[in-house]
Amino acid sequence: MFITVNVVHMFLNKKFILASNSSSRYRLLKEAGLNFAKISPNCDEEKIKNQLIKQSINKKNLSKLLAKEKALSVSLKKPNHLVVGSDTIIIFNNTIINKAKTLNEAKKKLNKLSGKKHQIISAVSVCYNNKEIWSSQQTSTIQMKELNQKQINKYLESTGKDILSSVGCYQVEKLGPNIIKSIKGDFFNVLGFPLFPFLSFLSKTNI
Repeated sequence: MFITVNVVHMFLNKKFILASNSSSRYRLLKEAGLNFAKISPNCDEEKIKNQLIKQSINKKNLSKLLAKEKALSVSLKKPNHLVVGSDTIIIFNNTIINKAKTLNEAKKKLNKLSGKKHQIISAVSVCYNNKEIWSSQQTSTIQMKELNQKQINKYLESTGKDILSSVGCYQVEKLGPNIIKSIKGDFFNVLGFPLFPFLSFLSKTNI
């Protein structure tokens, strides 16, 4: 037991930099007891995303490529540090779903997702001295409940504009069960970060 506790303590305290603006990812990793600092990525995510889409890449690889670009943008300025980038996309009817800018857009989006399934793909990339040394991604499937307009309005009234920071216009950890029927896949992946693969990486890396 003593050895196990020491091993867990060792990788939980392995310091890294999180290249992210996401408050939910920051909170998730802090609650996992990890030792890190947060720095905003120095890249235009939307511009990179649009460029990648124009290149006709496989949609399922988009989050992994974006996570890498975020990590590299910080790694360039932080030599000899582990830098972690992450990104999440939602695919519905073979189309990438973008964030809603207004609550009216959020209503329309939840109407489209109502009663149907969509995929959440979250990726993580680790860079060191401006080079990617490890990456991983996971896919989870969400089944939404059949929702009428009254239920959608009530949900958005409860969440407020904070919900606009979520790509799917819902937060699993906050009132999510009110509109979600089921989740198939890893829960942390739905929250926006493949936590278990990342913990496995931390436990094995010698950097």
